[in-house]
Amino acid sequence: MHTALVILAEGFEELEAVAPIDLLRRAGVEVTVAALAETIHVTGRNNLTVHADSPLSAVADRVFDLLVIPGGPGVKLLRADPRVRTIVMAHHAAHSWLAAICAAPVVLHDAGLLEGRRYTAHFSVESELPHILGKERTVADGRLLTSRGAGTAIDFGLLLVEKLVSPQAAIEQARAICS
Repeated sequence: MHTALVILAEGFEELEAVAPIDLLRRAGVEVTVAALAETIHVTGRNNLTVHADSPLSAVADRVFDLLVIPGGPGVKLLRADPRVRTIVMAHHAAHSWLAAICAAPVVLHDAGLLEGRRYTAHFSVESELPHILGKERTVADGRLLTSRGAGTAIDFGLLLVEKLVSPQAAIEQARAICS
């Protein structure tokens, strides 16, 4: 069974987390939702509180097949926590899939992983990421998967399913949700 880790910080963008989690789970992926703080309840930017599976500290030493980083105002907390960079680098070293949406590609940038790569992100971080492919809804470059924002969350989730599970699984999930 494939595994995925989704890290949630206070202020995460709900659509960018919930849509990929849902689609990955529908495709049979064992998804672990980890709260950055030492609680299991994380509140997003629009006051939707999600019940995470565990605090990040409980899974920080595990390497998953896929690491997913949602965007939103919570990205500043992810950037400020040194554990996140350590986790990103461990997953990169293990050749896991790395996925970030909206402002979250800046976390990958901070880890030095965007240099010379194709990626997209939200226009709000263009000053930090001047090579954003702004017209692309999602971009896959090797094991690096990025997406623009909340409006592309379904596309992003389907891309994650396609790459982690199979193209056929992504087609089946898209059909099941009428995408």
